[in-house]
Amino acid sequence: MATSFAYHSARGASDFLGLRLGRRGQTEIVYDDGIACRMVWRVVGEMPDTAPLREALESAVAETRVLPALYAELKRRAIAIEAVAR
Repeated sequence: MATSFAYHSARGASDFLGLRLGRRGQTEIVYDDGIACRMVWRVVGEMPDTAPLREALESAVAETRVLPALYAELKRRAIAIEAVAR
């Protein structure tokens, strides 16, 4: 997997979406609303190409409601995730 990357909302909100490698080398998605909510999901299965994840995160963070948009973008690209931390 390529290096980690992150996106911040351009709408003036503090929403943050990022991609990183977890402790065991697994791909993880991080969401933080800048106030009280921080969530982490592990991508299920191999992700040899991060382009679909990059596109999903970039599209989701551009929306007003980032979390519902993230779930929709991941579903549209058939990317499975599991919760790690809430």
